[in-house]
Amino acid sequence: MFDLIVKNANLPDGRRGMAIGVTDGRIAAVEPAIHAETAEVIDATGCLVSPPFVDSHFHMDATLSYGLPRVNQSGTLLEGIALWGELKPLLTVEAIRQRAEKLCHWAIARGTLAIRSHVDVCDSRLLAVEALLEVREQFKSYIDLQLVAFPQDGVLRSDGAMENLKRALDMGVDVIGGIPHFERTMDQGAESIRQLCELAATRGLMVDMHCDESDDPWSRHIETLTYHTQRLGLHGRVTGSHLTSMHSMDNYYVSKLLPLMAEARVHAVANPLINITLQGRHDTYPKRRGLTRVREMLAAGINVAFGHDCVMDPWYSFGSHDMLEVAHMGLHVAQMTGTEEIRQIYDTVTVNGARALGLTGYGIEVGCQADMVVLQAGDVHDAIRLRPARLFVIRGGKVIAKTAPVVSHLSIEGKDFSVDFLHPVVG
Repeated sequence: MFDLIVKNANLPDGRRGMAIGVTDGRIAAVEPAIHAETAEVIDATGCLVSPPFVDSHFHMDATLSYGLPRVNQSGTLLEGIALWGELKPLLTVEAIRQRAEKLCHWAIARGTLAIRSHVDVCDSRLLAVEALLEVREQFKSYIDLQLVAFPQDGVLRSDGAMENLKRALDMGVDVIGGIPHFERTMDQGAESIRQLCELAATRGLMVDMHCDESDDPWSRHIETLTYHTQRLGLHGRVTGSHLTSMHSMDNYYVSKLLPLMAEARVHAVANPLINITLQGRHDTYPKRRGLTRVREMLAAGINVAFGHDCVMDPWYSFGSHDMLEVAHMGLHVAQMTGTEEIRQIYDTVTVNGARALGLTGYGIEVGCQADMVVLQAGDVHDAIRLRPARLFVIRGGKVIAKTAPVVSHLSIEGKDFSVDFLHPVVG
């Protein structure tokens, strides 16, 4: 007996017309057909059924704060940081919690059921930590929310930041963060990495550092992060986020760096929407894209995931927390439009993100948690192309969100037409 069967499902790996049987919140069968009595049947009608989307890098404490206390007039990274500094004294637990709740609703509707959010710990009140711990508990049945203790102003540069970070961990924050390129000197940046990685080794925690979010080709803290990962045996537990300086690094140096990252099993998280927006601001032309070397890292065996990073906050005034919008931008900026590359890009917002977050029981396979999304698209190519409706969002075998299929109609000279973006006529 199955609790739920999703039939006529196309899967991201290319299998078509499959049936997925769910029992007790887990996937019990993935077969061409399942004939069994069941409490509920969803007919996917040839639509893509995907594991849920994963946002591997986000800032939930700042989300939906656009215009508070003012708008980022220049749209730059540094003005965004300054603006966040102006907003912090005005923050309240309630305000942060309300914005985060709304963002979680957006995420669920879009089929994003796992988020790693960095939370600023440089405010000694730790209001954001308190608020997001409440949100994590509130939404735990719907979203796997991982929190990173993030010293936005530099763990060594900001007075009391290291103690605040440790207090946040004691309160229940999951991951140790850092921002070495924002410390006062390169040496202090390297020292911050050493201290934070040693803290992670002592506490048995994962690490996720904003690393080399710069156009400076000599910002090479990812090398130091990789070294300490190897030295301390943190293999597979460390993530370098952004890595935009790699876009500007010398090719010879990168040819040495990538194998070291792969050997240490360091994850890389790029944030295409934000990286392409904030980097290269000092360039005239040619203007650098700023996105890290996604294709080259994947080819080197490095796990690369994508994050949304920001939604309507001091750094970015756009966004609806749609990870397919992130994939769409990443595919274009990384110039990964080959058939297999498109599938690799889809992985950056699904399975690769799950791997970076250390999620277990993730996927559309027997034994995995019955978390999945039915999209109004036939395959991953159309999913990225259309950013389509999420017809069903399923968590633990139960439907938690629905969206009606989108059909476009138009009238030309009194004649009505239905526009089908999934099945264009090819003459």
